[in-house]
Amino acid sequence: MKEKIRAEILSWVKTIIAAIVLAFLVTHVLIVNAKVPTGSMENTIMTKDRILALRTSYWFSSPERGDVAVFRYPDDPSMLFVKRVIGVGGDEVEIKDGEVLLNGEVLDEPYIRETTEGDFGPYEVPEGFYFMMGDNRNHSLDSRYWENQFVAEDEVLGKVIFRYYKGFKWLC
Repeated sequence: MKEKIRAEILSWVKTIIAAIVLAFLVTHVLIVNAKVPTGSMENTIMTKDRILALRTSYWFSSPERGDVAVFRYPDDPSMLFVKRVIGVGGDEVEIKDGEVLLNGEVLDEPYIRETTEGDFGPYEVPEGFYFMMGDNRNHSLDSRYWENQFVAEDEVLGKVIFRYYKGFKWLC
């Protein structure tokens, strides 16, 4: 009888350890699970929404213009930010008369809900870096305001694929 109890306890311990290891691997290798605390990405992602980003999205390719990505904030790498990739290495980004100009051309941004206030730039995006902006431009702490204006490629953690709290929505 004691042997059966011991075997059962050992089975449970093994299962719990396997679950902990699996959860650690999933959240540190495959996905980023994050809560969005501000309205900087509204109406794409709303305040307090939870999102999942795939870390694997950028294993074999680089972030592209228009991707919504999770990354380490350049001015404080302990914080994670969610923003849209606007410019990639070699691009010139300028905000003028309420429009984003990418390499001199007006960027088509159907996800923007209001005219962007102020003129910014031009910014020359270095190779291996990204210029990021929130979709709610007038209420977003983004590349326009950071001390370190560009996000290094190795600080981009994953591409947001969907939000799952307060409604499910695919984002890619």
